[in-house]
Amino acid sequence: MTAFALTDTTAGKISSQLTHLRHQMGAPAIGMVLTLVVVTDERDQYDALKAATEAAREHPSRILAVINREREEANRLDAELRIGESTPGEVVVLRLYGELTEHADSVVSPLLLPDTPVVVWWPGQAPAVPAKDPIGALGQRRITDARSAPDGIAALVTLAKGYTPGDTDMAWTRLTPWRSLLAAAFDQPVGRVRKGFVEAPARHPSAPLLAAWLSDRLDAPVKLAESAGPGLTAVRLSLPDGELALTRGDGRLATLSRPGQPDRHVALARRHTSELLAEELRRLDPDEIFESAVKRVARSHRS
Repeated sequence: MTAFALTDTTAGKISSQLTHLRHQMGAPAIGMVLTLVVVTDERDQYDALKAATEAAREHPSRILAVINREREEANRLDAELRIGESTPGEVVVLRLYGELTEHADSVVSPLLLPDTPVVVWWPGQAPAVPAKDPIGALGQRRITDARSAPDGIAALVTLAKGYTPGDTDMAWTRLTPWRSLLAAAFDQPVGRVRKGFVEAPARHPSAPLLAAWLSDRLDAPVKLAESAGPGLTAVRLSLPDGELALTRGDGRLATLSRPGQPDRHVALARRHTSELLAEELRRLDPDEIFESAVKRVARSHRS
């Protein structure tokens, strides 16, 4: 891997240095399919960049990490450029000081790959309305993570109020294996669901999203029930002749139970952030199902 540091620089100089490094390595910037902008802080940047570079093995990207530093310092832009075999695509770490922290979009815009999608990810604190954030406005997709907020459900409600097509949240991405298994459980007729429960620790943001999705799909009330975790632990649906249940007590292996059939053990491990991010990068169009679920969570919260 080639790493190069630029101190007190400009976006133009960064772009020129990227081109120089690529030609120096004999690897011009081709094959990259998108620009991933990671808005993070110094404390979380290592984990965020690790997840982003691992996701980029599936989706070669130019990764721009935006880290706002001290607002009181003189205006300055420092950059670290990383290119090499261990880093698919390109990684540019941008550290902004002074008034430049208020105008990060002016730094990021010249570094976006031309004619490719832009995805913006906030692994930590996210703006209330991502699409109206100056950097968020640059993206076709905007990824937040309600689990990083002090109150994950409140964060989802806020996201729903300012929802713009292209918004999504990793609390929803974490539900993909659960939704797939539950949908498969209805491949054979099981009768009408009368009611249901989703069990998870209090204020777990994925739980109300799953309950909202089930309520929409089954046209039946699905409520939340508190459990000790870890994460989601069970979905229980009442049927005319018994209960359909998907239960997971250890965060790794689940049991699917249906009336009149033997229990089935299925893998349902909690996934790493890089896997969640890679899944989101596969889909760059608006997610109407998430929109419906998160808005239903917001309506339930108000009531």
